[in-house]
Amino acid sequence: MVSQHYPAHVSERQKKLEAALAAAGFDGLVIQAGAPFTYFSDDQDAPFRPTPHFAHWTPLEGPSHLLHLQVGKKPRLARVAPEDYWYEQAPLGNPYWASQFDMVEVPDVERAWRELPIRGRTAYVGDRPEEAGAHGILRDAQNPSALTARLDWDRAVKTAYEVDCMAAASALGVRGHAAASSAFREGASELAIHQAYVEAIGCTDKDLPYESIVGLDEKGAILHYCGKRKTGSGRVLLIDVGAQVNRYASDITRTWTTDKADAAFRDLVAGMEKLQLELCGLVKPGIAYLDLHAAAHQKIGDLLHKVGVLKIGGKDAIARGVTSPFFPHGLGHFLGIQVHDVGGRQKSPEGGTVPPPPEFPYLRTTRKVEVGQVFTIEPGLYFIEMLLRPHRTGATKDLFDWKLVDRLSSHGGIRIEDNVLVTKDGHRNLTREATASSGLPRAVPG
Repeated sequence: MVSQHYPAHVSERQKKLEAALAAAGFDGLVIQAGAPFTYFSDDQDAPFRPTPHFAHWTPLEGPSHLLHLQVGKKPRLARVAPEDYWYEQAPLGNPYWASQFDMVEVPDVERAWRELPIRGRTAYVGDRPEEAGAHGILRDAQNPSALTARLDWDRAVKTAYEVDCMAAASALGVRGHAAASSAFREGASELAIHQAYVEAIGCTDKDLPYESIVGLDEKGAILHYCGKRKTGSGRVLLIDVGAQVNRYASDITRTWTTDKADAAFRDLVAGMEKLQLELCGLVKPGIAYLDLHAAAHQKIGDLLHKVGVLKIGGKDAIARGVTSPFFPHGLGHFLGIQVHDVGGRQKSPEGGTVPPPPEFPYLRTTRKVEVGQVFTIEPGLYFIEMLLRPHRTGATKDLFDWKLVDRLSSHGGIRIEDNVLVTKDGHRNLTREATASSGLPRAVPG
């Protein structure tokens, strides 16, 4: 069960926090759940998402709550539960996580602050620093970089509880992908495929960890396409959508074809499925994520050469700069409470940045791979005219089979994405674990 490892998770959070407080020179920390965001010149709020560092401790939903953390003391949680007849105020009940906190329920945020015995040098993390200042927290202790850097760094290594949540989110996501695949094969539109997904996992759009990407045919070449056309069926579906459990996300992408797709494109999809699994197989402690990314470029170059799109193999293709037009994004990113979780480029617990090399500017992860990290492996291969156009003339134009490129361009693109946990012996693929028992169909029929 997800709750089984929660007490150990809180204990680990307390241990890491006390070390971070000592290093940054603080005695305690207040984390606020966050304030609703109201659209400019409007009376409607955006869907609420809690401060990630608050969600790292507790899955309590809703805004304004305060969490007070001190060295050697049980965490104190002030839950803000106003009386309100406009919106449903569900009772808290007795959730599995509540016993880990000294919890009090209050009607408003001002009362919540009064419930916190702030003493010594206390830091604040949240989106209402002026409120923290009004309650005695000094300006240099409001979202202090020395402390938040350590908190960000620590989030990269997941506890057993966090892995449980992410595995459950993967299972939900795979269930939705199975429903989406069935809808696609029945000729559904992008909108209907999206609706089949959310119906299968039992949520509304605002409960998804990010807006779904559902692209038929040429729309699959738009990396963050969210159009959801209401009419038409397709030969190719690229769908990128996840789920969340206790605010922990899954992030899964699949590309499926029908037998109406061009045979060469179907070969590319099958090849991408194979090379993506090979890349997952390379994951182990100590490897640089940049090395995984470089391996992806070589494998994609070799696949393009095999199918006939490129006239040179992977190593030469990388040297000539002709893999990047087909694979313009990074291989993956950290995953957790946030879909693009923090710390991927962080240099050390003290902060700093390790930037990606100039040839791979969009790579989100430059850290060494360590036990307990969870990240995505998502190689892509797209036919994007604005990126291919510069190669139609000049020194590299003869490296492409342009007739084949033009023939396949209407098929859009391919992306295969799994969520991977690093273990001491290699890796655990949370997505494929869920897929094995889901009945999810093959990408290419036959």
